[in-house]
Amino acid sequence: MAQDKEFMATLAKGLAVLESFDRQRPAMTLSQAAHAAGLSRATARRILRTLSALGYVVQNGRDFSLSSGILKLGFAYLATQNWIEQAAPQMRQLSEQFHESCSAAILEGTEIVYVARIPASRIMSVALAVGTRLPAFHTALGRVQLGCLDEAELWRRLRSLHIEAYTPSTITDVQALFDRVREDWEQGFSIVDEELERGLRAIAVPILNRAGQAIAALNLSTHSTRTTRNEMRERFLPSLRPAAEHISALVA
Repeated sequence: MAQDKEFMATLAKGLAVLESFDRQRPAMTLSQAAHAAGLSRATARRILRTLSALGYVVQNGRDFSLSSGILKLGFAYLATQNWIEQAAPQMRQLSEQFHESCSAAILEGTEIVYVARIPASRIMSVALAVGTRLPAFHTALGRVQLGCLDEAELWRRLRSLHIEAYTPSTITDVQALFDRVREDWEQGFSIVDEELERGLRAIAVPILNRAGQAIAALNLSTHSTRTTRNEMRERFLPSLRPAAEHISALVA
């Protein structure tokens, strides 16, 4: 990017500061923000002052944190994706039919980002909401989208990961992960069984654009004590697929 004459380094640095705030770092001093974004203190100070003036950051003493104004950026994205709002009735119907949570997520690099969710009972220790990020290679929502990538890109993302075992069931071998992603794409759905968290079982299908590319995914998640893998295929999948096809038809 540095070789691109159109690339705006200052904007990139500003975004780097915004992205440095997260669950582990909800508030940072000037020095901490500079270190997290890989910038000098002088540059970080100018950026934080600008972001504060624009209403994206607030300062409390020596600490800086994101303000609610940052939500404008996220909601602006959601507003441009007309299918998300229109998918709500389908998702609500699925959730009520099976008494389970129904979610939609997009793929971003090696993570998925939740863009819609109809919750049922709480089955994960991590609270899920719009904007939540999870590792794509260990979720059904992620695998069913990753399979749309060509082999070179899929391998590039796999090799960029530091793969860890979240549970004893987590697939940690890169070749096995590659094969599973490809197999799930071929069959048109993915089931991930207690790989991200004990007890969590989910099934997902892709949401496709007119070119047949996965632009998102739709899932139903349950607790392993309530529903078997076979039941997910036999009961959930026949309803999940047409719902995803209906939503796909809404994609511009």
